[in-house]
Amino acid sequence: MSQYVMKGGNPLSGEVLVAGAKNAALGILAGAIMTNDPVTIENVPMVQDIEFLLDAIRDIGGTVECRPGGTVMIDGSTIRKTMVNNDYIQKLRGGYYLVGALLGKYHHAEVDLPGGCNIGSRPIDQHIKGFRAIGADVKIRNGMILAHSSRLVGAHIYLDIVSVGATINIMLAASTAEGKTIIENAAKEPHVVDVANMLNSMGANIKGAGTDTIRIRGVEKLHGSEYSIIPDQIEAGTYMIAAAATRGEVLIRNVIPKHLEAITAKLREIGVKVTEYDDSVLVQCDQRLGYANVKTLPYPGFPTDMQPQVTSLLALSDGVSIITETIFENRFKYVTELRRMGANINVEGNIAIITGVEDLTGAAMNAPDLRAGAALVIAALTADEFSTVDQIHYIERGFERFDEKLQGVGAKILRVDEDDVEEQERFKLQAM
Repeated sequence: MSQYVMKGGNPLSGEVLVAGAKNAALGILAGAIMTNDPVTIENVPMVQDIEFLLDAIRDIGGTVECRPGGTVMIDGSTIRKTMVNNDYIQKLRGGYYLVGALLGKYHHAEVDLPGGCNIGSRPIDQHIKGFRAIGADVKIRNGMILAHSSRLVGAHIYLDIVSVGATINIMLAASTAEGKTIIENAAKEPHVVDVANMLNSMGANIKGAGTDTIRIRGVEKLHGSEYSIIPDQIEAGTYMIAAAATRGEVLIRNVIPKHLEAITAKLREIGVKVTEYDDSVLVQCDQRLGYANVKTLPYPGFPTDMQPQVTSLLALSDGVSIITETIFENRFKYVTELRRMGANINVEGNIAIITGVEDLTGAAMNAPDLRAGAALVIAALTADEFSTVDQIHYIERGFERFDEKLQGVGAKILRVDEDDVEEQERFKLQAM
């Protein structure tokens, strides 16, 4: 197993390039199999979740070609089965998008129930509700989602809760259903809009993505396309917070500033200088920051995927901050690890009360999930001592070349085998 070894205490400085949005890419790559024409997707983040999904597409017969620079070509004409049952899909939350894609194209899908990070209850009942509304018979049997329909017909669907996954999955299936489908209380996240735009580039007729009402007029079939994925707002936000936490100056490139508004506003509130450009943001900080109250909400609110990172930042702020998590009930598991570094954080239900400390100390930590792992790395980069973070496979599920990009802005971080004591000691000598 690999781990990150770090020595913090120095401000990050320089430029970092943000990859394509992982959460958009999962829906877009699944949607690419819905035509028998080749589809070319650019700005694909080559992270583990994407690799798992591409392996699953290959496993059902799809042709996948990965080209340099994050370009992926998919040919769905070679798909030979609609059962997705392998180790890859069991590790992947976004694998359920293959249900919507296969159901929309073949009217049949059998897909393993999703895996992913254990950050709380993430039921798929709203997905099932949507599939049934447009005419599918859906069952859960032997750990698999089984969906079948002789005919998909548009319907009026009201989601009981705002769900990004259900919104995207229903869009995929309904894009080729007969008639008109309306999704109300739909998720408004940028990656929902990106999946809709990509499907429209393939000939779908989807309107209203980015609002709480999406209207889909089904088409007979989709065609090939070339499409580029939007930048990853969570990766961008993570580097923004890393720059602020280390009191550095970092230009984050390949971003859409509007997608970062909730993060930018909170950083400015506590004293960080954020300058927005057309496709980049400059983050500057040279002082101890103030406290804040943060409440996670669906877009355009403060994203739950940024909650652990902002907690690491506020752990060093002056005053008492309160974090309220409204999306996932298990998202504070990483707090135990931050306490090992000297953070003063108390969790009461879905609320974390943070009393800022002057500095954190080095520690050996374990990443409990993807975003929490990134938060622990941020915390380690502030401590003027050595730290390690294990279970980094979680981090690598969603961050492309995380250690290399941090090295590029001056972080002393190395990905090593946890049993390679010699390499660890060599790094420590060099980092002193």
